[in-house]
Amino acid sequence: MKSRKILIAGNWKMNKTTAEGVELVKEIAAEVGKQSEVEVLVCPPAVALDGGGKALEGTSIKLGAQNMHPKPSGAFTGEISAEMIRHHFATYVILGHSERRTYFFETDAFINEKVLAALKSLLRPILCIGETLEERDADKTLDVIRTQLEGGLAGVSADDMTSVVIAYEPVWAIGTGRNATPEQAQEVHAFIRKWLTDKFGEAVAQKVRILYGGSMKPVNAADLLAQEDIDGGLIGGASLEARSFVEIINAAKAAS
Repeated sequence: MKSRKILIAGNWKMNKTTAEGVELVKEIAAEVGKQSEVEVLVCPPAVALDGGGKALEGTSIKLGAQNMHPKPSGAFTGEISAEMIRHHFATYVILGHSERRTYFFETDAFINEKVLAALKSLLRPILCIGETLEERDADKTLDVIRTQLEGGLAGVSADDMTSVVIAYEPVWAIGTGRNATPEQAQEVHAFIRKWLTDKFGEAVAQKVRILYGGSMKPVNAADLLAQEDIDGGLIGGASLEARSFVEIINAAKAAS
């Protein structure tokens, strides 16, 4: 029995038109749109937030964005603000995803600006952290995780921390077919929980949900979710097909 409510979040990345996204949402909602044992979240591309949000009306499924700029407005071509996200009744935003760090050179300091701006706008940030294959092979995993936590959560109060979700995503296991074993994932999740305890206290640390974001699929979801400190999943490819996403949610319900 999990002490924290499991969160299964679908990150669609740059996939699905608005029409395709609406259809996917409807298929997911038909299966799990009324259950309340597990918190379910979908994060479509920004252009599909409006259509996806409308398709979710009357369901228990939450809506989130994949990224945001820390400034409320301005000359930032191609970006979206927290207010724009909130306008679509989204409640979560993914920040610091490894693809943002790798392809767009986002730093811990910049990601931290986003985390603070999201909290100020009453959005729940999902802060993504994780090591590369080179860093793991060099036994630097926990050093990398510590640095990303310290940088990404700088200035976050204990009260605000309970609104933050952490997603551990080993970069070497995203979309590669490789996957951390449940024991490897749990080791890092336990380290994150210990860091949160040292930083914010036991009561806060026990409320923060830590998701696993390294290729969780129906075949491994149950074993990963059985781990003490794994409180859900940030799902990439498996969230793009209703059947596989629903199977992960069902595994989470069994683990709840």
